[in-house]
Amino acid sequence: MTTIEHWINGSLTQGAGTATQPVFNPATGAEQAQVVLGGGADVDAAVQAASAAFETWSESSLTQRTQVMFNFRQLLVEHEEELGRIISAEHGKTVDDARGEITRGREVVEFACGLGDVLKGAFSDQVSRGVDVHNFRQPLGVVAGITPFNFPAMVPLWMHPIAIATGNTFILKPSERDPSAANFVADLYKKAGLPDGVFNVVHGGKDAVDALLTHPGIQAVSFVGSTPIAKYVHEQATAHGKRVQALGGAKNHAVVLPDADLEFAANHITAGAYGSAGERCMAVSVAVAVGEAADGLVKVLERKAREVRVGPGDQPGTEMGPLVTKAAQERVENAVGTAATQGATVVVDGRGLKIEGHEDGFFTGPSLLDHVTTEMQAYKEELFGPVLAIVRVDSLDQAIDVINANRYGNGTALFTSSGESARRFQRKVKVGMIGVNVPVPVPMSYYSFGGWKDSLIGDSPIHGPEGIRFYTRPKVVTTRWPQPTQQISAGFNFPTSN
Repeated sequence: MTTIEHWINGSLTQGAGTATQPVFNPATGAEQAQVVLGGGADVDAAVQAASAAFETWSESSLTQRTQVMFNFRQLLVEHEEELGRIISAEHGKTVDDARGEITRGREVVEFACGLGDVLKGAFSDQVSRGVDVHNFRQPLGVVAGITPFNFPAMVPLWMHPIAIATGNTFILKPSERDPSAANFVADLYKKAGLPDGVFNVVHGGKDAVDALLTHPGIQAVSFVGSTPIAKYVHEQATAHGKRVQALGGAKNHAVVLPDADLEFAANHITAGAYGSAGERCMAVSVAVAVGEAADGLVKVLERKAREVRVGPGDQPGTEMGPLVTKAAQERVENAVGTAATQGATVVVDGRGLKIEGHEDGFFTGPSLLDHVTTEMQAYKEELFGPVLAIVRVDSLDQAIDVINANRYGNGTALFTSSGESARRFQRKVKVGMIGVNVPVPVPMSYYSFGGWKDSLIGDSPIHGPEGIRFYTRPKVVTTRWPQPTQQISAGFNFPTSN
């Protein structure tokens, strides 16, 4: 049985504790490894290593730091298939889907390679007689990331490349459900030339999380996960004087107008709803059918849901793999049953799916629910599974009202052929990321990712320009260099530019 250890100061270590937790293969249901569960002592060891490394890494040249990022980016390309299979074996998503998340994460590395331009400060000459002003940004110190199971490569890559390239050192606490990707990435960093201690991995559960949130040596914490935990992370970390990025849950709506191409819309909504078994914070979980679009949309969505090929993630041709755990499978299937009890029409029922040769895997098929109301649990809760709910409304304005009344505001999409409708939608909807005829509007790395309302706790989105701001702090320098013979009198009044 493989034991997955921490990565601290450039090498694997068992750490201070003896507790472990099983890691399963979701396609077979079999235990395939044990991951060590760290606590305060392991976090402290990582902080000590990262603090020592910060003394030299923060003083390294921008050229040196970006060169490591260039090397790291190339290694991600060369090892994409291997890393994708590691992710698939522990998460359950298809290998192609895993490779897709690596690609999107790699885009942030590419953004970090170009920080030389982004970090340029400003200079103002002669703001007063003989006085100049300039500004620049400096790294914070040791920073940490706490990341979810659903994107074991991409979400951490939203954080650590920018943090490291700006001169910080980093401690990652990945999900204990699929921890191997973090160690694989740590090894790639070492091969890329990153000094020991700059990137560290501490595995564990709540004990490790609480140690990160309260350790005085950590300056900032980035978190992606459920809203209740995001609120907890934000509250605890800010109470201990840290900067916090805390991204929470979602209930993402795709609105389909009568003028939309239903085949096109249904194709993309199906992929957005059932890709990665719906275990995405940007998954389409609600389709809002407007007016006469409803009946036709449901027919096309039903056909496409039944066509989704479900199977092991490493099997060629598979479009949707299993859920990550047995508990997730049971929760999602119970939610479909509850929806039927509350009056929803179960158009496609994915419960009870068995895959030949993988009967103990955590599989459930795509489920499609029609006539869902905003009072039903299937609408109100983030199910995090392959369940698409259809809500019917009469107009675009009613659709906007439905979205704006929802507690979440992560992503949304509109399918239409009307520019006026699209412009009205994107201006009125209270959501952070919007797609027009794009079902999953995850921004490119040079924009920032973040929702509104309960999808973002605090005010710090992730990666892009906001990532630079989060992992650095500004200095403004005012200088005067008088000539040796020049006499400048000092005044007791408040200084002005006169």
